[in-house]
Amino acid sequence: MIMSFRWYGRNSDNISLQDIRQIPGMKGVVTALFDIPVGEVWPLDKILAVKKDIEDNGLLFNTIESVNIHEDIKLGIPSRDKYIENYITTLKNLGQAGIKVVCYNFMPVFDWTRTELAKVLPDGSTVLSYNQKVLENLDPNTMVEDMVKGSNGFEMAGWEKSRLKELKHLFEAYKDIDEERLFDHLKYFLEAIIPVAAKNDIKMAIHPDDPPWSVFGLPRITTCKKNLERIVKLVDNPYNGLTLCSGSLGANPDNDIPSIVRYFGKMGRIHFGHVRNIKIHERGVFDEASHNSEDGSFDMYEIMKAFYDVGFEGPVRPDHGRMIWGEKGRPGYGLYDRALGAVYLNGLWEAIIKANR
Repeated sequence: MIMSFRWYGRNSDNISLQDIRQIPGMKGVVTALFDIPVGEVWPLDKILAVKKDIEDNGLLFNTIESVNIHEDIKLGIPSRDKYIENYITTLKNLGQAGIKVVCYNFMPVFDWTRTELAKVLPDGSTVLSYNQKVLENLDPNTMVEDMVKGSNGFEMAGWEKSRLKELKHLFEAYKDIDEERLFDHLKYFLEAIIPVAAKNDIKMAIHPDDPPWSVFGLPRITTCKKNLERIVKLVDNPYNGLTLCSGSLGANPDNDIPSIVRYFGKMGRIHFGHVRNIKIHERGVFDEASHNSEDGSFDMYEIMKAFYDVGFEGPVRPDHGRMIWGEKGRPGYGLYDRALGAVYLNGLWEAIIKANR
């Protein structure tokens, strides 16, 4: 297991590489080129500059999160071919830079969705929170405005201004796209890029939808074991795999995370792990939580044990954390609680290894 930390780069993250390096057991950094518009080619020189910066600080850089998918690819319109060719060029450049895993998602319009960015918990910490009943009474534009206001001045991945400025147009474009058509469009994309990924030894790792159900009537397909199996079989190649995010999939209590890890892990199709905890209050209502099992709805020991049992050796990172100790930063992506989460997961991992000697 390669314990890793998501970083938003020198120009848009208040957390430094030196901060990350000081987290006990931290080995790698997961990042992206956030200044390149979605759909455009990532230049090799820029990738190499980020790689050098990270490696000069004593950390490993072989995982990208994320190379985002242009909306035209998800919509399946003729212009998708241009953006797929750009994606292929980016993959070739990443391969030259030694990147081994690329995380991406196929969620229409919105990325991860929350109805509150700073819900105050009884201990005084604040967390990302979701309430389906609240969402049903929100206009999409109002939600976007609320997200921007609550972002503490940071542009959040998945909520880039360029993505959201055409919101009305995008909803209109998706009105005839159902889940079956979205599956078809994903298959078209994967058939084009997986041979290139394999040739360049890059494992593609699709991220689950967050939350794993329709939002504002938009189709979502990366939601459950059945659909994940369908996705890995769209192009049945070991380079076509998954980012196993416990918090995203686990928001639906029907998704048994340890079982899903074991199933796809034994197939060799889990290429990246996002391990985090959430507290489910009722269906469609959950708060982010600390990584500790007792603070949420998941048995984190069992999740980590499942990764161990399948011999997982790839990157794992703590995911969304609370904002604690007065820290100000990008909601869900502060330093302190994610560092605690990484140390907690490393402790579980060490205990599991020693218990199985």
